[in-house]
Amino acid sequence: MEQDLFFYSDCLKISARLYVPEDYVAGEKRPAVICVHGNSGRRDVYMPAFAKYLARHGYVSLIFYHRGFGDSEGVRTRNVPMEQVRDILNAVTFLELRPEVDPARIGLFGVSFGGATVTYAAAVDTRVKCVVDVAGPGNGERWTRSKRPTWEMFKLMDELKEDRIQRVLTGQSKRLPYQVLFPQGPGIQQRQADAYAPAQRYEGQYPEGYPMESVEEAMKFAAETVVHQIAPRAILFIHTERDTMVPVEESKIMHERAGAPKKLFLIPGADHKEVYEEINAQVFALVMQETLAWCNEHLAAD
Repeated sequence: MEQDLFFYSDCLKISARLYVPEDYVAGEKRPAVICVHGNSGRRDVYMPAFAKYLARHGYVSLIFYHRGFGDSEGVRTRNVPMEQVRDILNAVTFLELRPEVDPARIGLFGVSFGGATVTYAAAVDTRVKCVVDVAGPGNGERWTRSKRPTWEMFKLMDELKEDRIQRVLTGQSKRLPYQVLFPQGPGIQQRQADAYAPAQRYEGQYPEGYPMESVEEAMKFAAETVVHQIAPRAILFIHTERDTMVPVEESKIMHERAGAPKKLFLIPGADHKEVYEEINAQVFALVMQETLAWCNEHLAAD
């Protein structure tokens, strides 16, 4: 039971899809989870599996395209984390109004940079009762520096300085392929080329590229500075131990700074994208088993 619909965030039309459990009975108020995509913006390839799993286990679930991605309005492929936090919180408001949803039992689930933004959103809005952060960076600048040797970081900073000037003079940010702005190590491609292939067809979803401004905005964002504000609400961190996109240390630091109830679940031998069902169904199953147990514990009816 799924329905395509929309809501507004900062006056921008946001494309969303709602999943309702098949055993839902009219008049019920179910717990709900919003599943949030990362910086690549590939909602329709990666996020439905998470939402469908939750719906099969009794949760109303929602996925949406952040502003600028998919068929949502906004500047194309522009990632501004604080704007995305507002999109998430407006999605919470939208779910509160749905007749199928218990507004007192709404949780957030985010993958990659979506993990960072859902953590921040929960920290600043107590309406969120439960959080699952899958491989999200706690500090955008530390994360950006971890992906580049020193000499490449110097080059990047010079390019960002020039890009700031051009944005002022022309209103445009230089656009580059996602893999250039947010590089990942070769692990997943080398170790699981066949498994990775199904998702490759989505690499060209945004041929216009991604603005360099997105890197600068990511470097300003640090969910680790507010994660302690979530307690006494619950947060679960899930991370692959051989993550070549977001180092596992990011979740370890976030977990250390978070208040209870909290949990850190590490998946040995796996890389960043293997949390997606399309790439590694076994790792996906581990992610969702932990997620479901966490939601069952912390979104259950009083």
